[in-house]
Amino acid sequence: MILSIISIVLNFAGALGLLLFGMDMLSAGIQKGAGKSLQKLLGMISSNRFTAVLTGVLVTAIIQSSGATTVMVVSFVNAEILSLTQAIGIIFGANIGTTVTAWIVSLFGFNFSISSVAIPIFGIGFAMKFLKKFKIHNYADVFMGFGLLFWGLDLLKGTLSLDAGSMIFLQKFASLGIWGILVSVIIGAVLTALVHSSSAITAIVITLATLNADCFPWEIAAALVLGSNIGSTVDAVLSAMGANINAKRTAVVHVGFNVLGTVIALILFRPFLSLVDFIIPGLPKDNMSAHIAMLHTVFNVCATLLFLPFVNQIAGLVTKIVKESGKYDDEHYRLPAITPVMHSSVDLYTVQMEREIGRMAGHVMIMLDEVAACLSNHNKKSVEEIKAFVSSQENYVDEMNEAITPFLVKCTRMSSANHDNRVQLSKMMQITDGLESLSDECCAVMHTVAKYIGSKGLDIKSESFAKIVSYMNQVHDFFEYVSQHIVLGLTEGELEFSSNIEEEIDRTQKVLKKMSRKRIESGENVKTELQYIDIVRRIEKAGDCIYGIAKVL
Repeated sequence: MILSIISIVLNFAGALGLLLFGMDMLSAGIQKGAGKSLQKLLGMISSNRFTAVLTGVLVTAIIQSSGATTVMVVSFVNAEILSLTQAIGIIFGANIGTTVTAWIVSLFGFNFSISSVAIPIFGIGFAMKFLKKFKIHNYADVFMGFGLLFWGLDLLKGTLSLDAGSMIFLQKFASLGIWGILVSVIIGAVLTALVHSSSAITAIVITLATLNADCFPWEIAAALVLGSNIGSTVDAVLSAMGANINAKRTAVVHVGFNVLGTVIALILFRPFLSLVDFIIPGLPKDNMSAHIAMLHTVFNVCATLLFLPFVNQIAGLVTKIVKESGKYDDEHYRLPAITPVMHSSVDLYTVQMEREIGRMAGHVMIMLDEVAACLSNHNKKSVEEIKAFVSSQENYVDEMNEAITPFLVKCTRMSSANHDNRVQLSKMMQITDGLESLSDECCAVMHTVAKYIGSKGLDIKSESFAKIVSYMNQVHDFFEYVSQHIVLGLTEGELEFSSNIEEEIDRTQKVLKKMSRKRIESGENVKTELQYIDIVRRIEKAGDCIYGIAKVL
């Protein structure tokens, strides 16, 4: 008896693991192949709440994971790509989109032999991995995921077909009335939180209820599915940890929407089940799979219709509930991105990192502005004040590099990262490193200038110093040109243009150094001229850093 129970438990665990792995591979495959399109779709959301809902439905139905959609939304809000009101609409839609899996299980899980198609589908997907020439290998995981999902469902059917004696505890649950329903809701929520997939729990409930319809109470099945909606919010909660205030508010909305919707469904439990029975004719036990799938759909559609008119009010309420802590330190960098989640699309994070690298370039541009203004004597601040400011900016850029680079490394290790993603991430790491090196050179230029001007070693009104000013402006303009192409990259023609600028910077350096040596030969102060050459050398190194970034672009 004990061995039999252990065997059932192990077989169930294996079948569930295969099902979850298949769902994760399916979701990752779709995101790997169509991730950029999905990110673009989310990024194009307007303030129209209906458009946001439809987008949430579409994205979740495609990637087969409301958790992945929720993580995308929370991440986009955290990166300030989406507003709180836009996110609320998408989350509403995601809850509807996740019901597609229940219908796949209901329509295909019991009407034909799944095992007869699971292995061929998996085989097709595996073969696609080697068709890189036709650029369809990124979708291989989609077919392999479907194959594993169907195979997992078939194994679940074998392990969940139990005798009446084994199901008697469910009858006892049903006899407890409302308490049995509440306990079932809690069980559904806990199980979903553990496996991070409401779709998987719904698939298990459908399979278990359909195979044991005579002894599986319809009310208990409905309560388990309602509970799974609460448990599905765990991804939003986890992804919002450490995020900014609006991302946390988005997670609170997701939790509140699912919990409050479930509470209302429980208050109107009998009328709610009657509505499902009316839509799906016949007794629930005669078509349990369709009843459960319809219940899942009706619940999320009704909840969305109920709360959708009050999106702005919900946003206002959650803003009052989740208030700013006031503890954020603007002097130190904080990466506005959520730790990479394995079932999320890499493109989700590259979009955010592109923004952050753009911000990093902006800080370096500020440093160059200050140095150029100091040399031109156009800045009313003292040299020491400018030096301190440039130094603080350099520390900030260092912090950005220390946060962004490890994050990009984590992204390269994600299962959803394809070859193109890894190439792009590698370039982003090189650009980040180049910007950090450029910030070091800017700081070095400023420190050198401050040192020599402070010691009265250089005459800032001299013709030779004016040439340094012109040289610095030349490098400043070069970076301004390159930074405009940080996100979109440089064409071959633009790279050639950048190469010409870099060569001109090198030629200018040689001219300035030659002129300084001639001044030494004519009797000028040797120490002053060596200081002059040192400044020229550092400015030229800044130009090299900029050209290094241009080559990566």
